[in-house]
Amino acid sequence: MKIDTKDRKGIIRFLIAGVTINAVDFSIYYTLFHFLSFSLSKGISFVCAGAIGYLLNKFWTFKYSNPPSYTEVGKYALVNFLALGINVLTNQIILNLWPGAIGVALIIATGLTGIFTFVCFKWWVFRVFLKEKVYSTWWKWFPFRFIVSTVARRQGFLDPIKLIFQMENFSQPSEVAAPMELLRSGIVLHARGLINSIAIQHNLDWIWPHWVECQYNPRSEAFIPRSFSLTQINLTHRNWTALGVPNGTEFPLVGPRGLVTPFYDSWSIDCWIIQDEGEPLIPSRLPAGQEGIPKVSQRLDLGDNICVTTESSLNQLKLKLEAQVIGSAQAPICQIKIRGSAFVNARLVISLRPYNPEGVSFINNISLLDDSLGWLVNKKNLIYFDKLPDRYVFSDYNRGDVYSRLSSDGDEKEISCKVGMASAAALYILEAGKSEEINVLVPLTKNKIEKESYVDYQDATKLAWKKSLQGACSLQIPDKHFQFLYEAAIYTMVLHSPKEVYPGPYIYRRFWFRDAAFILNALLSVGLKDRVLRALDCFRARQTAQGYFFSQEGEWDSNGEALWIMRQYCEMTGILPLKEWKESIIKAGKWICKKRLPADLQSPHAGLLPSGFSAEHLGPNDFYYWDDFWGIAGLKAAAFFSAFYKDNNQAIYFKSQSEGFLNSINQSLKKIEFRLKRQAIPASPYRRMDSGAIGSLVASYPLRIFNESDPRILDTANFLMNKCLVHGGFFHDMTHSGINPYLTLHLAQVLLRAGDNRYFGLMSAVAKLASPTGQWPESVHPRTGGGCMGDGQHVWAAAEWVLMIRNCFVREEGNQLILCSGIPRIWLEKNETISFGPAPTTFGDIQISIKPQGQNILVEWHGKWFAQEPPIDVQLPGFAKVRVALKTNSLELKLPVEK
Repeated sequence: MKIDTKDRKGIIRFLIAGVTINAVDFSIYYTLFHFLSFSLSKGISFVCAGAIGYLLNKFWTFKYSNPPSYTEVGKYALVNFLALGINVLTNQIILNLWPGAIGVALIIATGLTGIFTFVCFKWWVFRVFLKEKVYSTWWKWFPFRFIVSTVARRQGFLDPIKLIFQMENFSQPSEVAAPMELLRSGIVLHARGLINSIAIQHNLDWIWPHWVECQYNPRSEAFIPRSFSLTQINLTHRNWTALGVPNGTEFPLVGPRGLVTPFYDSWSIDCWIIQDEGEPLIPSRLPAGQEGIPKVSQRLDLGDNICVTTESSLNQLKLKLEAQVIGSAQAPICQIKIRGSAFVNARLVISLRPYNPEGVSFINNISLLDDSLGWLVNKKNLIYFDKLPDRYVFSDYNRGDVYSRLSSDGDEKEISCKVGMASAAALYILEAGKSEEINVLVPLTKNKIEKESYVDYQDATKLAWKKSLQGACSLQIPDKHFQFLYEAAIYTMVLHSPKEVYPGPYIYRRFWFRDAAFILNALLSVGLKDRVLRALDCFRARQTAQGYFFSQEGEWDSNGEALWIMRQYCEMTGILPLKEWKESIIKAGKWICKKRLPADLQSPHAGLLPSGFSAEHLGPNDFYYWDDFWGIAGLKAAAFFSAFYKDNNQAIYFKSQSEGFLNSINQSLKKIEFRLKRQAIPASPYRRMDSGAIGSLVASYPLRIFNESDPRILDTANFLMNKCLVHGGFFHDMTHSGINPYLTLHLAQVLLRAGDNRYFGLMSAVAKLASPTGQWPESVHPRTGGGCMGDGQHVWAAAEWVLMIRNCFVREEGNQLILCSGIPRIWLEKNETISFGPAPTTFGDIQISIKPQGQNILVEWHGKWFAQEPPIDVQLPGFAKVRVALKTNSLELKLPVEK
């Protein structure tokens, strides 16, 4: 085991510091106990030695230059406290084993304590993020490495230490191997998957969510052999639609077959119709068929609220569910209207299910309410029915699914299940030829439902949506599906921006600066400026003392994204930067400068940001260009803000830093061009061309660091178009392993900017990938068309659709506006008025309309400019580009004669 010179010197300094600290402790203690009590003397000496130890270890032993912080001092104190426990415990254990071995016990206890404190100080308390070196990991030379390896091999396992080393070789050395947030979410996901594997495959007589019914069915396109898979996860139908009230934080989910999950990661409510004789109507088992065969359909109704309607039918049985959230953000209620009908005698079943779209979700207790008009679930959540059921049935895991006991008699009022698989059903008799309608209400907070206030709840929701959507940019196009997707996307973004913005209602219900930058940019682009400012005001609370905008460890792009979207806000609203932003902006810009690697390194990553996991979907840790382009955008924004704050020195500094950064990237790309024999930009300097190159397109969209016809960008786009399309959409091999809607639109934006008409084919492919409720999962299974990765409702994808539509009508290019460059000929041929606006731009708001008039096309626009009118180009596809004269508000174009 080799320890380099620097580490060896660090160990020597640590030993010297340890001797010094003990000498200080003993000297002060020896001096004071002549005048004070032993306990007080020891307390004073211990505190003094600890303070000196902190300063010695920080500034001399580990040469840690970051300013002291409460967190750092707390970590230091905790390590010393734990070290004391290890010392005492080890000493006691050895003395118990070998009484009288005082010297041996002292040496071993001191040695173990020293090893423990050194490791904790070096790799936790005073961890130095190195710039040009293989990042050491504590296990690389941890003294117990030999013990761990030996024990593993003797038990028949692979050597875990060796395995970790081998895995590290697949990626570039990085100071953050993987962010704790991703590890935590991965552990939770696979823990659920492990429970699924135990609970589902030998209980297939249960009624399960749609994804299970498909994924476990060998006759389905979604079938996945389970074989050696320890965990079983939804990989084929990750689709759901969130309900809610603007500014609320509760997002009930509706699955593709109407399964309603009221609370975050909770149990669900499902509905069936059971005939006295014949096949039952169970939506999760129905195919999405055609007219005349078993079918289920779903739609999203917008207007006063978000309502998901799911309709199922089977022969003479029909079931309709309408799910929405009513009430205020402070007291929301999930409402499910259930209507069942049959032309034969049947029963409408409302069932409480111990699972959700991800799999098993435990129910340990279900009890009837006092008036028998609902359930109390797990002794905390209430479910109300507006009509008394004809009968209730309960079951636990040992007796099987409640579905198998619907005909059983009994008068149970409560069920408990230690396994956590309790289920229950409320049964309503359906008379032949008649329908039954039931209202189910689930309060999403602890507030009680006042039945007489039902109308007030609906009015509150209506008012909240009206207020939140006020001022949103309107769209009128002849393609009704595109229009619906645009409107649904705006509702989706508003719902998921209660204050901070969330990229999803379920597993992505947390904050990332990366996702926030795109979502907030889309909200800005449709005029919802106040909502954006409210989110931006949360940024500073996430900034560390060093200036790092932190949403998870190791994100080198986050500072650039935060600064860029702050600049976007100021430029697109005409609002001056807030004074309280100044310190945060300066610190953030300096953090980027300090984070860069030295520009004089003899390597392709010279002057770039360190290796990391970047946008998470580009591959193993590497020096990703995605991070670097965002860094440049951040420095440009910092220079912009510094100039406004009249801090000329900082403005000049950040400007020169951004130029130097761009020069480093260009130098790196020259080396890559020589290696790859083409101009395309791979994901990093050390990668060949693969689907990860999609990240490098950020230099064109949205950052516009390279011009629209830069050959490096165009070659990258052409590579992706030729090698990475499946069913017309961008298929990402890295992590997503599916067709990715939002990355497909990134590619489309680059083509739109370059004047390449292939952009519209990509837009059309993304439109086809949308669910019936107008939502996209993060990644789409190429066979099932369902989600295969990430959240089943991806807000970033919705934001990209809005930005794509906006840029088809109006986009900035340098100091000018480009109008109508993405309006396809097929829309014009419908001979209908097309309009968009008022749309914010960096020059002011603009309203655009396109009116076919016989053989001519009339393009009109009206701008409310912040200052002088910008140069305007009309670039309607199929027509010559026209630079319009100033003070002009319309242009008539002649339809070209087809040859």
